[in-house]
This record gives sequence, structure tokens and C-alpha cells, in this order.
Amino acid sequence: MNRRLLKRALAALVLLPLLLGGCGEPVPEDGLGAKVGVLLVNHGSHSKNWRDMLVDVEHSVRDRIMADGRIAEVRTAFMEYTEPSISTQMRAFDEAGFDEVIVVPLFLTVSSHSLDDIPTILGMKADPKVMAKLAEEEIELYRPRARVTLTPMLDFSSLLKKNLLRRTQALAGETEDTGVVLVAYGDASYNQQWETLVGDIGRYLKLKAGIDTVAYAWCGHLVDYSPEPTLRAIEQVLELEDRAAVLPVLVAVDPAFQDDIIGEAVAQSPEGSRVRYAGDAILPDAGLNDWVVEIVRQTLDGGA
Repeated sequence: MNRRLLKRALAALVLLPLLLGGCGEPVPEDGLGAKVGVLLVNHGSHSKNWRDMLVDVEHSVRDRIMADGRIAEVRTAFMEYTEPSISTQMRAFDEAGFDEVIVVPLFLTVSSHSLDDIPTILGMKADPKVMAKLAEEEIELYRPRARVTLTPMLDFSSLLKKNLLRRTQALAGETEDTGVVLVAYGDASYNQQWETLVGDIGRYLKLKAGIDTVAYAWCGHLVDYSPEPTLRAIEQVLELEDRAAVLPVLVAVDPAFQDDIIGEAVAQSPEGSRVRYAGDAILPDAGLNDWVVEIVRQTLDGGA
């Protein structure tokens, strides 16, 4: 087994107990009469535009998820910064008598948020350090009565690769002599997994779009929200190619990232005329909406 496959296998082993486990009261074994809800969980942001893009996902998938009658409600929760929080929505499910809630984390890949924070908020883990950090950030913990099932994250499918391919081609047009800069949030605790994520996307772009040069940069807490890593990645690409297409590998558009960090790096580039940048994000994406519907169906059928 090569190193990349080994990393994926280890990540899967970490995630497996969360995907299979649950908390709260048991659901009837035959599933008959069980009242099941779906909670779409995202990071949260101070930006209304960012939050609206995530709520739009709920609006786009609600009817399809509830069409066959097995799901009684679909809600959205923000992990931090704003309401409705995870705890608020899970309490609402409990008050409405739900037996089970399928939680779909709209996160790119494994991270401290997806593997530590969210399970702790939901009472599925009880790491004192994580609990103390969440308390310091004034994030409420809530152990629901309903059984909770966590689904895989967005990198579980090929949708991120297809999304970045489409956006690269739309931004760069003719991809010959164009390199790509992928800018993602990053995570100190799961750096290998994030490097695997952007590395896989880069290889896909090389294969499908004929992109010869791909660089990546982090823009989150790991680099103190600095534009410098993005600027360095742009310069690296421009040393080898005529143009650089800068693509945020971020779920939604938040001016604090697309403008103040990534956009600032583009503005600082002395070769700005050779840089292509749209300030966009993964959303909106019909493929992501389809994936949400499918992962809920697979979870209901016991195949996720």
C-alpha cells in the first residue's frame, strides 16, 4: 500500500466509529414508525452572504430528501458564530419527538471541526480539552435524546474535483500555459489529509484539463489568515507559466477570505495582469446538492 492510500485508510479508521456510532435513545429495530430528520451542518461565518449560500443548499435539497416520506424534516445548523447552532437545532428535533437525526457535515475533509468539535457538541465524544475549548468559544454542547448518525464529508465523492475542473476551465478559458493556485483553509492537526485533498484535486486538473503546474496555499488559522502564502504560490506558478488561475477551495464566499486574504494576495502580485481570479467558491453547485440527497438516501438504506 503506498503512502497516499495508507493516509486514506488511517483517516477512514478514525472516522468509522463516528459514522457507525450514535447517541441517545435507540430507534426501533425495524425502523417502522421512526421519525427521522436531517441536519446539514456547516462551519458558520459572520458573513450573511456565506450563511445564505449554505441555507440555499437546504432549500434546494429539502423537497427531494423528503419526497419518499422517510425524512420528516430538514434543517441547517452553524457550528459557530451565529444561530441556529447545532445545539439549538438538535434541541428542536428532540422537542418535536424525532427518533433519529442524520447529520451531514458540509465540510471538505477531515479536520478538528469534523472529527473533534462536532462529535463533542453532539455528545458523541467527551475529550476534556475539546470540551474546554468549545466552552471558551461559547459553543453550547447538547446530548440529544434522538439517535445521531454522522455521514461522510464532501471528499467522500468526486464532486470537489469536478467542481474545481469546471471553475478552472471557466476562469482560465484556454488552459495551455496556465497554472493553477488552489487556496484552502488548512488544518494543523490534519495537515496530511488536507495535503492529500489538494494534491488529488491538482492531479485531476492535470489529467482532465492539461494543467502542467499546480501550487497550493493555506489561508486559515494555520497561517494566521495571512495573504502571504497565497502570494508566494502565485509567484511560484508565474515562474513557470504565462498565467496563474487562483481558485479558492472554500465552501462559500466570505469577504474575509475571498477579498481580504486571497484577493489581497492577487492585488499584491506585481504580475497582476497575468493572474486570473473570480473570488468564487465551491457553492453554488448542483452536484453538491445531488450528493447531499444521495448520501442521505445511502444512510437510510444502510450503505453510507
